[in-house]
Amino acid sequence: MTDISWLGPPIDVRPLFAEQHVAFIDLLRQLTDDEWLRPTICPEWTVKDIAAHVLGDHVGRLSMHRDGEGFRVLHPHDAEPFTVYLDRINEEWVVTARRISTPLLIDLLSTVGEQIVRFWPTVDPAALGARVRWAGPGPLPFWLDAARDFSEYWTHHQQICDATGRAGLMDPEYLGPVLDTFLRALPYTLRNVTAPEGTVIEMSVTGSGGGAWTCIRGPERWKLQHQSSPAPTARVELSADTTWRLCTRGITPEEAIAQAHISGDRHLATAALQIVSIMWTPPDEQDEWPKHRTPGH
Repeated sequence: MTDISWLGPPIDVRPLFAEQHVAFIDLLRQLTDDEWLRPTICPEWTVKDIAAHVLGDHVGRLSMHRDGEGFRVLHPHDAEPFTVYLDRINEEWVVTARRISTPLLIDLLSTVGEQIVRFWPTVDPAALGARVRWAGPGPLPFWLDAARDFSEYWTHHQQICDATGRAGLMDPEYLGPVLDTFLRALPYTLRNVTAPEGTVIEMSVTGSGGGAWTCIRGPERWKLQHQSSPAPTARVELSADTTWRLCTRGITPEEAIAQAHISGDRHLATAALQIVSIMWTPPDEQDEWPKHRTPGH
């Protein structure tokens, strides 16, 4: 049996999809013509572009994992890094979707989003086979795949709220599972960090949906636990707002370090703050390939 205990205890976000979907469609229906065209944190993408990107995510999920038939798998170009490939096809979709009117886009998102809500309860969360590259290689449980999708929808929802001056879904019932999902990237983030067995790094998140997560060095790898440690080797305290923005590269690790309270081994703390919980093209690769960076995908 495949050991996935290093990911921490399972979480089940499936009941939250319906509430987030309703809130997202309600948000889009409130937007003015000017707000649809406002710039966002995603370079060169407007609010409408982010909404269109979410539609593309929905279509891809249903076509690939629910339907299967008639779905064409795309592949990277020769020598194209996977994250660059992903940025490219996301950009191609968004550019094409600019031909869709905003009323039609809302209708499509409403209809297809309802199918997403109905899809996830049909999936066995404990089954292995999911690919969540930022959490580690190999087949992972579908509870993490569902959590990854929910956290992405939440992130894009929040990016639209940020661009239009709205608060978003910041209640603990939403932000808590999002933070819990993002911090599942911590063991993989630390995979190349050597430390004695028993070394403990604690990430303490303050504010709405916060809590404590520890990563403990075992004989073969780092292992995540959703609890505090009485005497961690290194401890990092961040606000909930800083944490989700760091994990989606809305801010850089350097910016997060400036806002963090760090105690203990600073080298380990800095390593933990390299966490990224999305498929993201690093700056050195962005210099070599077209720059279509999409925070939160």
